[in-house]
Amino acid sequence: MHVLVVDDDPALARAMKINLEARGYRVTTTPDAASALRAVTELDVDLVLLDLGLPDRDGLDVVVGVRGWSQVPIVVLSARHTTDDKVEALDAGADDYVTKPFEMHELLARIRAALRHSASEPTSPVVEVGELVVDLRRSTVTRAGEVVRLTPKEWALLEVLARRPGELVTQAELLAEVWGPGYERETHYLRVYLATLRRKLEREPAHPRHLLTEPGRGYRLALDPPRPEPGAG
Repeated sequence: MHVLVVDDDPALARAMKINLEARGYRVTTTPDAASALRAVTELDVDLVLLDLGLPDRDGLDVVVGVRGWSQVPIVVLSARHTTDDKVEALDAGADDYVTKPFEMHELLARIRAALRHSASEPTSPVVEVGELVVDLRRSTVTRAGEVVRLTPKEWALLEVLARRPGELVTQAELLAEVWGPGYERETHYLRVYLATLRRKLEREPAHPRHLLTEPGRGYRLALDPPRPEPGAG
């Protein structure tokens, strides 16, 4: 079984890795939300151990992002002790919630329970939007069955949107994930690359149905074409 540990505390992540590997688990560790989402799409992960207090984004965003296409078990590990925090995490799609500090034998029991309750058939990380099929694991996109060639930056941008289908992704989030810290104000990059993506993926790039802009806020990969308002036309 392959466990992904998402925690920005290197000592705790290392301790969990040692303990889990000693019990036969294969373990990958990652310190932030962006790399966690990438790891879930690229690796055959059987379970995610997720801290909520991540440096780049709240861990709940990881839960929501993963649940957009996968039912991999997610066990939250957090120092947040309130009932509201637990309810919010479970409502977002987490399978269990363990408060820090915790005993390793309790965590192992929770891991075993989550794995028992997980679906027997893994969900393929494929997002279908109209005639577009975005395969996050294989890093490919097809339009009407034809493979569309994207540059690394174009794919990275599409990947971020596809991990959160239907959800608004802010300009700052896109720039930080695709170009890195310090690029949050370079919004012209997004305009240029989204225009290119639309030319490659939309039937009518000037009137996009899926790669939508919310001016001054961000972008979203719309699951369904926007419907006209009643009486419009």
